[in-house]
Amino acid sequence: MNSRRGSFSWVLAGAMVLSTASAGAQAPPNGSGAVDAPVANSNVFAPSVPTGLPSGPTAKNDALTGQEIALQQLVAIALARNPGIKSAAERFQAERSRVPQVRSLPDPMVSGGWMGNIAPFSVQQGDPSSYRGLIVSQAFPFPGKLGLRGKIADREAEAGQWEYEQTRRQVVSDVKTAYYAYFYDNKAIEITEKNKDLLQKLENIAEARYRVGKGIQQDVLRAQIEVARIDQKLIVLQQEEDTARARLNTLLYRDLESPLPSPTPVKVADFHDSLEVLYAMAHRNDPGLERDKRMVESNQYAVHLAQKAYKPDFDVAYSYEQRPDMQGMHGVMVGVNIPVFFRSKQREGVIEASHELNAARHELDDRLNEVNFEIKQQYLAATAARNLMNLYSKAIVPQSSLALESSMSAYEVGKVDFLSMLENFVYVLNYEVGYYQELSNYETALARMEPLVNTDLTE
Repeated sequence: MNSRRGSFSWVLAGAMVLSTASAGAQAPPNGSGAVDAPVANSNVFAPSVPTGLPSGPTAKNDALTGQEIALQQLVAIALARNPGIKSAAERFQAERSRVPQVRSLPDPMVSGGWMGNIAPFSVQQGDPSSYRGLIVSQAFPFPGKLGLRGKIADREAEAGQWEYEQTRRQVVSDVKTAYYAYFYDNKAIEITEKNKDLLQKLENIAEARYRVGKGIQQDVLRAQIEVARIDQKLIVLQQEEDTARARLNTLLYRDLESPLPSPTPVKVADFHDSLEVLYAMAHRNDPGLERDKRMVESNQYAVHLAQKAYKPDFDVAYSYEQRPDMQGMHGVMVGVNIPVFFRSKQREGVIEASHELNAARHELDDRLNEVNFEIKQQYLAATAARNLMNLYSKAIVPQSSLALESSMSAYEVGKVDFLSMLENFVYVLNYEVGYYQELSNYETALARMEPLVNTDLTE
């Protein structure tokens, strides 16, 4: 009797150990080792997620040296360090790891017990109803359900992959936009300071003419007012430059106070694509559209899965009972669930999934509208900025510069009053700064289209 009791205890213990070992073998050690689940219909490479990331922005060991910094250097740093990109990559990897989970069968159940004495696994001698028993059961969803769950998770993982790609492209666009603002502010400060020196010279000339009786005090006062206005403009430009620098440092995951070299000169991008070409490129390449398409597919599978919920699942169990002084008994049981509450469960589940599918389709249509509007808006902005640049560079700036030179020469010989000369000076300053403002606007508009068309439109 003791030998039977001991052998049964070892069988039960062995079954539990094997079940535990089987479950542990499927889990990656220490939470690493992502499962390579297939991601279909995708032309975006799976992101590589680095480990050991810093917990906060730091400027240590990443000082950007040199007199100037190129845009591509900043883009490369942002792609390597930006936490938003890394977060999107981690979410995508997490969604990929869900695919093999939902495709797997539920864990088998192992249970054991006894009927008889209070002592564990002991039976009562001479009582045929006393026994020690072991039950192993496994649930089996209706055929097709696991496959549909896997397809749903697979499409959601693809959507996460496109979400990552959208984040990556948007960060690059944001870096370029901030860089062009930084370039404009830097150039505007340079031009304004140069013209401030010139204006101070004009102020000295007006003051000297006033002292010898050839000028009036109003000219001196007006010159001083213009110098003060330039100082005011420099304060605003400095604040804007500091903001652009802080924005770049944020995107690069650096301390906000980290120094940043001056930007390299921006070349005017050679952009000649038509609006229709841009629409077609965006419809093919926009990651938001691809993400929403995958969500539509996922919800289509979800409707099929909800319809299969009317089908019963199965449960198969094997049992063994060891009785005193009698042969052991074996048993097999098969059970199914009966969807008797289908009116409030399965039917409503199909309705819910259908509404989610319609919502996903509407989101896809809404994204298409947003893409078309953004392309149109930035195309118009780029076209207007390019036309203004041409106007500034070919007509306004050269002509206003000639007018200023002429008025300065005429003022020295007393043929033009000081206010007329000063007015020409203000025009030149505003037009020079305006040219670089439009250059920044032009490049910014192209940079904002790049995430949608997946093409480098800027130089």
